[in-house]
Amino acid sequence: MIALFIIVGLLIAGACYAWSVTRLRPPRIDDRTADALIRAEVAPGVFTIGPNWLRKSTSGLYEMYVEGRPYERGVVNGKLAAELVVLQEDYFNEQIVKMIPGERYLKFLKYFVGWFNRKLPRHVTTEYKQEIFGVSRSASDKYGYIGTPYQRILNYHAAHDIGHALQNLALVGCTSFGTWGSRSVDGALIIGRNFDFYVGDHFALNKIVQFEAPSEGHRFAFVTWGGFIGVVSGMNEKGLTVTINAAKSGIPMASATPVSLVAREILQYAGTIDEAVRIARSRRMFVSESFLIGSAADGKAILVEKTPKALEVYDPGGERILCANHFQSTGLRARDGVRTRDGLRAPDSEGAPEGEGTASPYRQRRLEELLDGLGPNTVEKTIGVLRDVKGLGGADIGLGNEKSVNQLIAHHSVVFEPQQLRMWVSTAPWQEGAFMCYDLRKAWANLDPREELSTGAIPPDPLMGTPAFAGFLAFRELKHQMDAGETIDPEALVKADPEYYHAYVLAGDYCYKRGERDKARAYYEEALTKEIATAKEEAYIRKQIQR
Repeated sequence: MIALFIIVGLLIAGACYAWSVTRLRPPRIDDRTADALIRAEVAPGVFTIGPNWLRKSTSGLYEMYVEGRPYERGVVNGKLAAELVVLQEDYFNEQIVKMIPGERYLKFLKYFVGWFNRKLPRHVTTEYKQEIFGVSRSASDKYGYIGTPYQRILNYHAAHDIGHALQNLALVGCTSFGTWGSRSVDGALIIGRNFDFYVGDHFALNKIVQFEAPSEGHRFAFVTWGGFIGVVSGMNEKGLTVTINAAKSGIPMASATPVSLVAREILQYAGTIDEAVRIARSRRMFVSESFLIGSAADGKAILVEKTPKALEVYDPGGERILCANHFQSTGLRARDGVRTRDGLRAPDSEGAPEGEGTASPYRQRRLEELLDGLGPNTVEKTIGVLRDVKGLGGADIGLGNEKSVNQLIAHHSVVFEPQQLRMWVSTAPWQEGAFMCYDLRKAWANLDPREELSTGAIPPDPLMGTPAFAGFLAFRELKHQMDAGETIDPEALVKADPEYYHAYVLAGDYCYKRGERDKARAYYEEALTKEIATAKEEAYIRKQIQR
C-alpha cells in the first residue's frame, strides 16, 4: 500500500519538473464553445448541462452521463463533477503529506517523474488529450506550484503505470476471474473483479458510474472518479468488458501510453476479442499488464498479457479464467514460475520476483480453490468469491491480508454480465456494501437524471455484522493513530486482528521505536507464526529480530 501512496507523490511532484523543463502543452482546440456552458441544478444534487448530467444515487454512488466530441465531453465532465475533481486531487495531496518521507526524497521523486513523463503526450491520442484538457478546465487553482491543471490531470492518468516503476515497494494487486458455458448457470459469461487501488480512505468515497456516448466509437459504462477518463473496469454496448491487473515490470526508461488509456481505447472501439487484441497490440506501453477481456460476441473471456516488448494472448481453453498479478501465457509465463492447472504457476528458482515471494500465486490458488467448490456460477456466487477473506483451505489469515481475494482495500468491486449488458457495482466500504445493478439497455433507453438508474441490489456482506469486522475497524483506527505519532496500546492492536501477521509487525515496530526491544522481539516472533504475505516482509521481520 505504501507504494500506491508514493505513486501519487510521484505524479504530483513530478509535474513540477514537467512544468519547468518539459512544459507539457495542451492540445489545440478549434471549437471552444463548450467553455461557455453552464451547469444547472434541476433538483437537489442533480446537475445538468444540456443532455448531460450528474446525480448521487441513494446507494451513495455517483452516476454521470456525458456525450459529444472529445473536448466538449471533457469540459462537461469537469463542470458537472467540479467538486469531485477538486476533492480527488485534495485526497492525493493529503496522502503525499502523510507518506513522502522528507523533502529530499520528494525532490528526487519530482525530478524522476518529470523526466519519466517528458514524452507522455506523444503517446496519448489527440482525442484523449482533448478530453483530458477539457476536464482540467475545472481543476483546482491551489496546485499551480505543482503544474498547470492540464499537466496534473494528464499525469494522474499514468498513476497505475508509475507504480510499476516502484515494483519493489509492496504494490498491492487486483484479482479477477470469469466463467461461462457449463461453469455458469444458463451458460452465461460472468466476470468479477476487485480493483485494489488504495490511496487513503477518502479516495474511494466518491465513486462514479459513468455512462459515455462519444461522437466516435461505442457507448460504454465504467467505474471511475473525478477527473479520470481512463478505464480500469468497464463494459460497452456490444457486451465487451475490460479490466486491468498489474504484472511485475522492470524500471522503464520513459513513459508511453498509460494502461488506463489503452483500456479506454479498447472499450470505446472494440466489439470483439480480436478487435481488442489489435488495439492493445497497436499501443506501446512502458509497463507490464494483464487485460482481462470479456466478450458477449465471443461468449468467453481471455487475457491479453502485454509487456513493453511483447504481447501474448492467454486462452485457458476451458470455461473459466483466473487472473491475479502474474502472467500465464506460454510466451511470458517463464518470467513468473511453472505452469500448473488453469494456468497457475508455482514459483521456482528461475521465476521472476512476481512468481516467487509475492502474494499473487497464493491468492490465485485460493481463487482456484473457491471456483472448484462453486458449482455453476451466478452473480451472487461471484460476489461471494470477491468478498472472500480466507486463506487456503479456508484458513483464518487475518482481515486485510494481501493473500486474500478480499484485502479490504478495494476502490471498487464489479461484476459484469456481458450478454445481458448488466453490471453490478459495489458500494462502500470496499466490496462489503450492497452491489447495485445497472442494466445498460434500460439505462441507455431512459437516461433520466431524476430517476434511480440501478435496477436491483445484492445485500451487503454479512461479515460487516461480525466481531471480527469490528475488530478490523479498530485495528485500522489504531494503525492510523500510530502513523500519526500518537500513543497506542500495542496489545490492543494485535487483539483487534489476532490472526493478521501485520498487526504483530506494527506492534513490534511501535515497541522497537520506544526502546522496548524484548517486547518488540516477542511480537516479531509471533508474526512469524502467521501467514505472511511476501518474502520481503518476512525478511524484514527476521532482520528486526536479529537487531
